[in-house]
Amino acid sequence: MSSLLERLGGAVWDDCRSESKEKIPNIPSLVLDPRRLVELLKICTAIVQGAERLNEGWSTLSALQAASALPAPRALIAYTHLLSGSCLTHMNRPQMALLCYRKALETDPRCVCALYQSMLIYRQLENSHAEIQALRLLHSTLLLPSTTEPAVAPSYPLSPSLFLCSQSLSRLIFVPSALSVLHSLALKCVIHGRVSEGMEYYLDLLAAIHSEDQHGAHATVSTLPKLPKLYLEAGAALLMARRPADCMALCDEVISTTLDLVPDKVMLEDPEDRCVARSRGVKEEAESGLEWLLWAAAAYLLQGHCYSQLKDWQQAVTFYTRCVNLLVKVHYKNRGFPPQVPSLDKEQGIDLCVLQRLKGLSLAGRGVSFAQIDRLREALRDLQLSLQALPEGVNAGQWCGEVLWRLNRKQEAAACWENTWSHSITSLAEGLPVYTQELQSGPMLDSTELHRKLQELGSI
Repeated sequence: MSSLLERLGGAVWDDCRSESKEKIPNIPSLVLDPRRLVELLKICTAIVQGAERLNEGWSTLSALQAASALPAPRALIAYTHLLSGSCLTHMNRPQMALLCYRKALETDPRCVCALYQSMLIYRQLENSHAEIQALRLLHSTLLLPSTTEPAVAPSYPLSPSLFLCSQSLSRLIFVPSALSVLHSLALKCVIHGRVSEGMEYYLDLLAAIHSEDQHGAHATVSTLPKLPKLYLEAGAALLMARRPADCMALCDEVISTTLDLVPDKVMLEDPEDRCVARSRGVKEEAESGLEWLLWAAAAYLLQGHCYSQLKDWQQAVTFYTRCVNLLVKVHYKNRGFPPQVPSLDKEQGIDLCVLQRLKGLSLAGRGVSFAQIDRLREALRDLQLSLQALPEGVNAGQWCGEVLWRLNRKQEAAACWENTWSHSITSLAEGLPVYTQELQSGPMLDSTELHRKLQELGSI
């Protein structure tokens, strides 16, 4: 085709056009000059082939770099730099890939897919500061009026998208919605200690979702977590920002929409049976019931944390107890309540992991609340049960030792503290919902003071 069009672009075309003018005085104008069509086909072919051959390394990279020198619209040149970056990412050269993505943005500032790919590189490099900056810029860019097609000069009336039909390319130029990016930005800020920023982003997100609901636009939020989960994440951010009243208001919304849907008992199949069911595309009713139950229980947990933050210990005990009472409705057939999370893959085990964490955190919260009102026996019982469900719980371990110390069981207290400190203290993790992690919202013990007690005990 290229050879034919090149010939048409030369004297042959001129002769044909002159001859036609003599016979047909009103011949239509050309849609596109053949020479320009050849140029367009060349760079579009290079782009599509580059997207299909990213794993071929340097040969693909050389072809893309050569294509970047072709005469073409800026948007298409930006795509060649984007694909060069993707090729370098496949070659495990992230820093060089970032340079290519930056060049794509310099060539065409509307190439937001380059910005998205840069953000993914920063995430891979665990550079949270740069990732948050990229997410913030990506979100603000997506809010600007834009077009889904590459910007093409008026001399190119044919849309390049006609020649860029490739699933591989579509995956590379994919960019999530502005709301999805805003959610990622909010969650990333909360996880990495920028709580005030994260809280504000969550509030902006909820406001935007409600605004779209009022206008009947639901498609843009389809990639977001379900609304109860978003409310719980936002509630956790508000709690961490020490706004317990606002957190409780969001939790009330979750409870009002989920509690009536929670069954009296949730019976789960054995893990092997669940795997078979999922492979056949069957969604069990028990899984749906478990989802509602976990949301309602998490809302009660956060409300317990709120009352603990307000030092209303009796109310804290009440809401932690409501959380526990929901969680004990979950049973395995023929096995009762699962004492430990089964060894499942991530997708299958996430709900059960959340279940165990909610159980451990609610028992720990209730135990600490009991300790504040000198009900030490109940406190010790709950804290020990919490450590059975969540052995790595730092707050439960420290308070369990503190309660044992107050009960004059000092050797046991020392052993409990030493065991707690043997666990590595981790920050908030991204693999689990933020509301299922230790948010440090209640009374904390001073580790220095606990070490001093151990030294006194050792000197006796």
